Amino acid sequence: MKIAVFPGSFDPFTIGHEDIIRRALPLFDQLIVAIGYNSTKKSMFDYEVRLKWIEEIFTDENKVIVEAYEGLTVDFCLEQKANYILRGLRSSVDFEFEKAIGQMNQSLQPSLETLVLLSRPEHSHINSTIIRDIILHQGDVSAYVPKVVSNYLKGL
Repeated sequence: MKIAVFPGSFDPFTIGHEDIIRRALPLFDQLIVAIGYNSTKKSMFDYEVRLKWIEEIFTDENKVIVEAYEGLTVDFCLEQKANYILRGLRSSVDFEFEKAIGQMNQSLQPSLETLVLLSRPEHSHINSTIIRDIILHQGDVSAYVPKVVSNYLKGL
């Protein structure tokens, strides 16, 4: 069984994240969207909120599972019996960062392969950090996040 883990904070979940997942689905039997806990990072949205968003977005996809985890991604992958880590690339800066993490993960766990999908050009400028800043200043992010996220934000 081909199982992939797509790790991230997803704070917030964007249309870029959704696109990477939908494009990767044909490649795997199961895709686990893994919301990682980073103790050094203050999240804008609670885990429960992010988890519900992603579950609702992929309610039509039985191959998508959403989990929260703490610790090393490689350890989570082993617990889930995953063979692959899925990542998305927007730029050359992302490439250098993901290359270093992918090589370290493979060093820690040689059975894991990191697979990278390039973002679509129309999504390459979408960045959760920038989206959070727009939200913080009451800007409209509806063009950059799935409808479920946009609807949630309108209710704030």
